[in-house]
Amino acid sequence: MKTNFRTDYCATFNESNEGQEVSITGWSSTVRDHGGVIFIDVRDRSGIIQIVSDPELFPEAHKTIEKIRNEFVINIKGKIRLRSDNSINPKLPTGKIEILAEHVEIFNTCVPLPFQIEDEIDTDENIRLKYRYLDLRRPNISKNFVLKSETMRVIREYFHEHNFIDIETPYLTKSTPEGARDYLVPSRVHQNHFFALPQSPQILKQILMTSGFDRYFQIVRCFRDEDLRADRQPEFTQVDFEMSFVNKEDVMEFTEGLIKKIFTSALDISLDNDFERITYNDSMSRFGNDRPDMRFDLELEDITEIFKDTEFKVFKDVVKKNGVIKCLKVKDANLSRKDIDELTIFAQSYGAKGLAWIKVNGEDLQSPIIKFFSENEIMLLSKNQDLSDGDILFFGAGSSDEVNKYMSAVRLKLGEDLALMDKNDFKFVWVTDFPLFIKDGGEVTSVHHPFTEPVNHDFNSDETLEVKSNAYDIVLNGTELGGGSIRIHKKELQEKVFRILKISEEEYKDNFGFLLSALERGTPPHGGLALGLDRILMFLTGADSIRDIIAFPKTQKASCLLTEAPSKVFSEKQLEELGINLIIPVEE
Repeated sequence: MKTNFRTDYCATFNESNEGQEVSITGWSSTVRDHGGVIFIDVRDRSGIIQIVSDPELFPEAHKTIEKIRNEFVINIKGKIRLRSDNSINPKLPTGKIEILAEHVEIFNTCVPLPFQIEDEIDTDENIRLKYRYLDLRRPNISKNFVLKSETMRVIREYFHEHNFIDIETPYLTKSTPEGARDYLVPSRVHQNHFFALPQSPQILKQILMTSGFDRYFQIVRCFRDEDLRADRQPEFTQVDFEMSFVNKEDVMEFTEGLIKKIFTSALDISLDNDFERITYNDSMSRFGNDRPDMRFDLELEDITEIFKDTEFKVFKDVVKKNGVIKCLKVKDANLSRKDIDELTIFAQSYGAKGLAWIKVNGEDLQSPIIKFFSENEIMLLSKNQDLSDGDILFFGAGSSDEVNKYMSAVRLKLGEDLALMDKNDFKFVWVTDFPLFIKDGGEVTSVHHPFTEPVNHDFNSDETLEVKSNAYDIVLNGTELGGGSIRIHKKELQEKVFRILKISEEEYKDNFGFLLSALERGTPPHGGLALGLDRILMFLTGADSIRDIIAFPKTQKASCLLTEAPSKVFSEKQLEELGINLIIPVEE
């Protein structure tokens, strides 16, 4: 885009512009003095172009050039010319040209920086986050946000093509018990009352279906006060949508189309086939979790039946307590005893008491536990697992939850250590047929949220844990990208679910009375889904952390090193207006 300061961005020029008078702006990326003639690489968000200053041709411009240091903000006016054959830089789109500087202006200088503005730097992440504005100048970080902006444009186009309406829902809303902890905002006008920042627009988008907006979408900020990790932040962006008069097949088909368009636009790859589908029970059985990484074939197998009458005490005790015994076979495994010992320690960090194993060496089975197995058990195990030379079996035994937790972690660890997972291989899978409820600490709770429709509406109280839900999660390479469900659209069923969750009538009317009111006033059947935009961008950019695709992220302690937020408020007047008294520790 042309302005009074620049003709266009640095990387838009090429050899076809030879002889053209141009003006560019940007930062001095590198400055090189070659015995009088000075070369400067000028960088803007598009890329780099080389500037050359000749003291004999333009002495006044050269005097200014001599003052320039790294990361000065400058304006260069001059003529584009071709580089000599021996000075062409094939790594740059502008590598065949340079600009002969005729006029130079320094807009701003720059003090020495805490790190270099380069793609690869060995700098502590906390330093990068403290000076995030410098980190964002780095080309490999900057390009993430160019891609993010383009992806959001593609998303909006897709929704508009399918007759969706972009509707904003409020950031100041009602605190409701939906799972994670809310961020609360005190009200000055209504003292002792609080708004909550939305964990998602879930209830309000359902109410929009009652309003007749049968296709809603929003690229929306959401907030959850929970512990952080590489793919989680206290505030994040999700692609949120809801549709009336649909079943789960409609929503899943629409979502696949959206994801395929995103990946085609961003990476120029075609995801032609329909995404694989797997039930929740199958996923837990084969992979030990409900977000399976499908890029490699290692799978857990239940071999409890083989050892139902075993005399091996460890397995015998597990069978007696209705636990499970699972194994994981690694074919042609080139694992040393040291590798196995390290894998055992890794499993123990996920709750395993140990990690039993058997190694096939020719026709012999080697293992510290093989002496405890009967000949029949060895024969059944060998036949069941089709063991051959070089194979290793790893065993997990205990309660189903315990075994799934550490054996799924072992599976992923082996996939990584044995280089079985290709970062550029995108394996999508739908996980469906979730239970509607689970028991957590003795209490019945929703697997997703309490607004999810059960497959069978007429279930009895003694069937609670067997009821399936009309929910569906979309998973990519072991990461949940998003989830959704067909929603409850009738008041009586919604109240039934609240009662099962031991939410009293007084409590659910206080928290969700406005939703119940809507459900009895002509709410159509509806469903939707929310995709984590930041998680999708992690895959599109190859970023290792969600923080690399959020402009101003928080640390793992939910603080902003740049602005030093959250900060204390010591203004008595401000606190008084809000009706807040602080409890200040004695040491402060």
